[in-house]
Amino acid sequence: MFFADKPYISDFFKMSVRDNGIPVVDTDTAKQMDLYDGTKRISEAQAVETIQKLKDPILYTTSENAIGWIAAHLAFSDLPGKIELFKNKLKFRELTKSLFPDFYFKGVGVEHLERIEFHQLPLPFIIKPIVGFFSMGVYKVSNIHEWGNAIEAIRTEIDQVKNLYPQEVMDPSAFIIEQCIDGDEFAVDAYFNSLGEPVILNILEHVFSSDSDVSDRVYMTSKKLIETNLKEFTEFAAKIGRLAGVKNFPVHIELRRDCSGILLPIEVNPMRFGGWCTTPDLAYLAYGFNPYLYYYLQKQPDWAEILKDKENRLFSVVVLDNSTGLKAEEIESFDYKRLISTFERPMELRKIDFKHYPVFGFLFTDTREDNFIELKNILDSDLNEFVTAKSSGEKK
Repeated sequence: MFFADKPYISDFFKMSVRDNGIPVVDTDTAKQMDLYDGTKRISEAQAVETIQKLKDPILYTTSENAIGWIAAHLAFSDLPGKIELFKNKLKFRELTKSLFPDFYFKGVGVEHLERIEFHQLPLPFIIKPIVGFFSMGVYKVSNIHEWGNAIEAIRTEIDQVKNLYPQEVMDPSAFIIEQCIDGDEFAVDAYFNSLGEPVILNILEHVFSSDSDVSDRVYMTSKKLIETNLKEFTEFAAKIGRLAGVKNFPVHIELRRDCSGILLPIEVNPMRFGGWCTTPDLAYLAYGFNPYLYYYLQKQPDWAEILKDKENRLFSVVVLDNSTGLKAEEIESFDYKRLISTFERPMELRKIDFKHYPVFGFLFTDTREDNFIELKNILDSDLNEFVTAKSSGEKK
């Protein structure tokens, strides 16, 4: 059974659950998500009763917001504990310490940030919420000046996002400081099947504009990327899965390959694929198979067949986060038409209410490898060229 929860579910997700008879738990939030008529809904009581009878039920959440429901209603099972192993970044580092014994990490309460002995920290390092989402509160620190700026920015951001997500999804009261992992960054949608074996549903490269960039602007997948990394990433996921002992468990894995070729996990997000229905929907747009259905039916992609005609193409999701420097209330509008005109093969645009969430939308694109410049341009942009500010009525 699946959980449909805020902040967003896509039309493709709605179609997937309706057309394939996948039960959706009829929570109060699910009732507000405009699921299509004909969707199979089951009551919360039915869901609990069914799960009580199953050892490893097949569950999926569109958003980690649903983790709160799972914690409250499924405390009799080991699922809340399994989720916590991944969602809590400090517990995840402790879980995987045997695999990466030399990796530095340290937990700290937000109220103690100013008291840290800065000279004892490895430079550069990353600081982020122990329980977080969507790159909020994530900062790279290379010197004492940046440390002061990061603390100030964290306190400002806490005020901005404290009411956007439940505490199970975003808790800015505690942070983890980790050594910085240099190298190429990747994201992997996968699930652990009924035997605990990982099945890879997509591999993406998280592309950055610079070494200091920690944003979520562009995730890109391709035939070459999948063929090059499939075997190694599957083995990597298997090691983590064995430590956690998970079965019928979807994950969104973020990892880096360092300069010596060693893979190191950044984090593993439990019970979902990419947030906001992004990366699983990209897999369908790019490769023509349905990751939601593949997980539900325990199917494995035939990558050799799927990738046959995908040479020299880059499929991307562009996250249009508000990087303008303007507050939402200072923005009159966002020029989506102009944005689309800068891409040769836009596949789908999803507009988001930027007055409620710090993102203008998501754009799915199909780019020729030799036209990477269009992705580089959006990576380097602060998006001001697409914004009309209220104060002047002119494009910033």
